[in-house]
Amino acid sequence: MDISSTMTDIEKSRIQMQVDSFNKTLAASQQRASKNQLDKDDFLKILITQLTHQDPTKPMDDREFIAQMAQFSSLEQMTNMSKEFGKMQNIIASNQAINLIGKTVQVTDGEQVIIGKVEEVSGYEYPQLLINGKYYEMSRIEKIRQE
Repeated sequence: MDISSTMTDIEKSRIQMQVDSFNKTLAASQQRASKNQLDKDDFLKILITQLTHQDPTKPMDDREFIAQMAQFSSLEQMTNMSKEFGKMQNIIASNQAINLIGKTVQVTDGEQVIIGKVEEVSGYEYPQLLINGKYYEMSRIEKIRQE
């Protein structure tokens, strides 16, 4: 059995696409880890600490407690909406990429300008286009032509 130790351009492009996708995911998770703002978990911890350390003879005012719960509820809803908008953005990007199959596009690769037909689309969160045997990110598209 003969096993080749070299990769074709398509195999290199697929590997590069996977590496790029992994790096973007990793960068996004690192960005979330280095946050400087309070999130819903921090808010809930503050509320629980406040409730556990309150004076039993002077409990928290009902209006104040309801206001804090309303703030927490609003924060939770905004967080959920943000997640859903992110999912919707991925679906839109994926649909845009699929609509480019068969169309002639012009992409930039550093100083080089590449013109070719979109042969294939891969990736969901960060779709990439196969043009002339190499994958390119959608952000590199300069022009699109219908033929």
